[in-house]
Amino acid sequence: MEHEKVSETHAPVNLDAYELYINRESSLLEFNVRVLAQAKDERVPLLERLNYLCISCSNMDEFFEVRVASLLEMSSMNPKAIGLDGVTPHEQLDRISVKAHQLVDEQYRVLNEILIPALKDENIRFIRRKEWTSKQHKWLENYFNEELMPILTPVGLDSAHPFPRILNKSLNFIISLTGKDAFGRNSGRAVLQAPRALPRIIQFPPETDSGQHEFVFLSSIIHSFVDQLFNGMNVKGCYQFRVTRNSDFFVDDDAIDDLLLAVEGELAMRNYGDEVRLEIDAKCPEETVNFLMARFELTRDRLYLVDGPVNLNRLREIIDLVERPELKFTPFKPAVPPQLARNKEIFNAIDKNDILLHHPFESFLPVVEFIRQAAADPDVLAIKQTLYRTGVDSPIVSALVKAARAGKEVTVVIELMARFDEKANINLASKLQEAAVHVVYGVVGYKTHAKMCLVLRKEGKKLRNYVHLGSGNYHPKTALLYTDYGLFSCDKELGEDVRRVFAQLTSLGKVTKLNKLLQSPFTLHSGLMEKIEREIHHANKGKTSGIIIKVNAVVEEQLIKALYRASQAGVKVQLIVRGICCLRPGIPGVSDNIEVRSIIGRFLEHARVYAFENDGNQEIFVSSADIMNRNMFRRVEACFPIENKKLHQRIRNDLALYLSDNCQAWQLQSDGCYMQLTPGDGQEEVRAQSELLQSLQN
Repeated sequence: MEHEKVSETHAPVNLDAYELYINRESSLLEFNVRVLAQAKDERVPLLERLNYLCISCSNMDEFFEVRVASLLEMSSMNPKAIGLDGVTPHEQLDRISVKAHQLVDEQYRVLNEILIPALKDENIRFIRRKEWTSKQHKWLENYFNEELMPILTPVGLDSAHPFPRILNKSLNFIISLTGKDAFGRNSGRAVLQAPRALPRIIQFPPETDSGQHEFVFLSSIIHSFVDQLFNGMNVKGCYQFRVTRNSDFFVDDDAIDDLLLAVEGELAMRNYGDEVRLEIDAKCPEETVNFLMARFELTRDRLYLVDGPVNLNRLREIIDLVERPELKFTPFKPAVPPQLARNKEIFNAIDKNDILLHHPFESFLPVVEFIRQAAADPDVLAIKQTLYRTGVDSPIVSALVKAARAGKEVTVVIELMARFDEKANINLASKLQEAAVHVVYGVVGYKTHAKMCLVLRKEGKKLRNYVHLGSGNYHPKTALLYTDYGLFSCDKELGEDVRRVFAQLTSLGKVTKLNKLLQSPFTLHSGLMEKIEREIHHANKGKTSGIIIKVNAVVEEQLIKALYRASQAGVKVQLIVRGICCLRPGIPGVSDNIEVRSIIGRFLEHARVYAFENDGNQEIFVSSADIMNRNMFRRVEACFPIENKKLHQRIRNDLALYLSDNCQAWQLQSDGCYMQLTPGDGQEEVRAQSELLQSLQN
């Protein structure tokens, strides 16, 4: 990170100018374009390519459920509101519609023209109705009669049977009928909802003389035999549709006495929020399309006619059904750091030196073992931990329960409003409370997003604080999929900082000054601003300067402006941003010293790192926070320094590797689009994730 001279002099620039900022929603859609590109990359194993397609669809679902839903509300409540880029909610919705329709069309093109033929070449086939053999047809008819028909509930639409409430993202069928039923009724239409418990893909068994990996869609079975649900009537047409609803919910901080009850109440309504998107089989007649649009009060721009299953995300079931290792990523065993491999007593190992874990390249098991040993250690008096997402049957939760039952003081701060994990966290809270764990829900209005664990251990006559701080959740499964850093330390000042933050979360009191931690919503934003300004000062004095930041999103306006000023001063700014980036690089006189890249690979880049050259006295911080307004001002976040020289250098090396990636890196252009990097002539291929995986393997 060396000092760069200021580029040629330009006239003063207004850093509030709209053209300096990329629209947040457009940037998020660009991220999904990059994810979908993985599904088209022939270097990626075939079933993993299918998985990337599913991920892009799942991401789009959340995009509509949260971001589009939010814009629709804002368009209604405050239509003249404008964002950083000067665009109103209505204008954003118009742009989103164009881009999202293009993206959805491309998803189905990738499925139908690329992946299905490629899977067929590998003898993995989706058998269409017209291709069923007589044996397959007979087996499927029995399957329909015995497994499906008893639990299917078609609803004929008439005055006594109004249009049913449609669950968010559920698979449904609109059916056109002629004839009359036993009571002489027929409105001409019926609706059938497929229960969520049903698999969306069914594998043909050996007795059908099918290939080992031949499958049929649930929708195909229902289409073929739906007439059996309407005895004596004629089915003219049967078409899939799916509704996406507003899934964000609001809890009024000033009007609740019990956050748990408030969240439970809102959670029950999530499946029936306002409609934001309607997906229908492209073969559906225009009259029926208009009927559904009218029922859901949706305009044409929110209609998506699709050529295939209305929920591509459920295709992920195939990956588990097909045992073809050569079509998947090569399994790996995460490494265990030498300090922990040599010393099974984790507190002794931490006492010798700070320990850094880089997941998933290194194992998450030491984190679990840290809490397990704390639970079993008679010298441990108390454990305090934040939990945001943990997964089902979490070994960490089991260890905390054992610790509480062993008589230790166990306090857990659970963030109930972790989006789409609220129900799991409510169940988690109940489980912990039954074991006499002190459960608190943080501070109402400020989501607790910090990843911290504090163990208080009596050693002789002293109490020592052992801490684990991380950038990712305490979730063993996502630790195999997400890249994150975690730090073990018994540094006195760091431990005291963590203790004070827990005191803030569980008690009442003024803001406490911290020794080393930067904390949202109090000191993180101002601390980062100060460090950027320090780099600007060094650059102006001709001293060594530079900034490297690795995060998931860059949105917050003041920090973006500070980075622009740093670029103008000649500071080299290198940003590794997985998803949204509202900063526009490469603008002469503003951001020509800023490079933005995104790494899309086998693992989801999730670690947040802030590195500052500081005239040769480099500083590196790891954090749970992205550069977003919510992280800086509406959440409790922790940002901690890496002070051990070896660990400090190790993270610097990791950042350098990410910045040299020329295979899985995409560079943001000044127009807001991304260009995938490729090795130049005679240049070696660099894949940061692959090299890290190889270098840290046991």
